[in-house]
Amino acid sequence: MSEKLLMQVNDTLGLCDKIAMDGFSFVPGEQIKQWLLASSADALLDWQTFDASWEGMPLDEYMADGGRYRRRRFATLSANANGPIVLEPHQPHYQSREYNSLNGGVARIYEPIPVDLIHGHTMQGVLQLSRDLFSRLRPQASWHIEAHQFRIEANQKEHGQPAPEGVHRDGVDYVLVMMIKRVNISSGTTTLHSLDKRVLDSFTLTNPLDWALVDDKRCMHGVTPVEQIDANSPAYRDVLVVTFTDKS
Repeated sequence: MSEKLLMQVNDTLGLCDKIAMDGFSFVPGEQIKQWLLASSADALLDWQTFDASWEGMPLDEYMADGGRYRRRRFATLSANANGPIVLEPHQPHYQSREYNSLNGGVARIYEPIPVDLIHGHTMQGVLQLSRDLFSRLRPQASWHIEAHQFRIEANQKEHGQPAPEGVHRDGVDYVLVMMIKRVNISSGTTTLHSLDKRVLDSFTLTNPLDWALVDDKRCMHGVTPVEQIDANSPAYRDVLVVTFTDKS
C-alpha cells in the first residue's frame, strides 16, 4: 500500500469515528480531492464533463408546492463492502410520506443519470470512497444506493428550496451531499438536527467536492433557501446526493 493510500485509510478511519460519535460530519473539498487522488491518479480526470452534466437537466415535475426551481436526474446502484458497484435497471424513486411530507407517497420517475457518467472516473471515485467509508461503519452491509443530481435555481420571483420538505430524514442509513458548484447565490446552509429537531450544527457547502455526511438514523437535516444575488445572471446550486441503505 502506498504512503498516500495508507494516510487516506487512516484519515477516513478518523472520519468514521466522528460519524459514529456525532452522527454527521463536514469534509472540505480539498481533503476529498486528496483522498480520491490517493486511490487513483485519474480519479478526477473527467471532472469537467462531470460538472457540465448538470446542464440541461429536466425540471422536477413532482413538486407538490408548485415550484419550478428544481432540476434532477436519478440512478439506482448496489454494492457490498468489496467488489464492483453495480448500476441497476432504471426504476422509480419512492419515499413514504413519513419521510417526505411534501412529495412522498408517489413513485417518481426521473430521467436516468447517463451511463457513461456513472462509469466515469469522478462518479466511480466518489461512489467507491463513500461506499468504503460507510462499509467501515457497517462491514456486512448489502447496499442499495441511490444517486441524485440536483440543480436548485433561484430568481427574483422565487427562491430555490434545496430541502422543500423542511428539516427531515431520508429514510435511509447514510447520506452524502457533495457540492458541485454554486453560481450567483447566497445562503444554502446545511443544518443538522437531533431527532427532536434540536439544532446540532450548521455549515455551508461552498467549494467543489465539499461533503456533508449524515447518519440518517440518528440525525435530521435541512438546507436553507438559496437566493439570487445578481438579478441579471442565472443563479443555481448544483449538488450530488448519494444515499446508502443496508438491505442485508
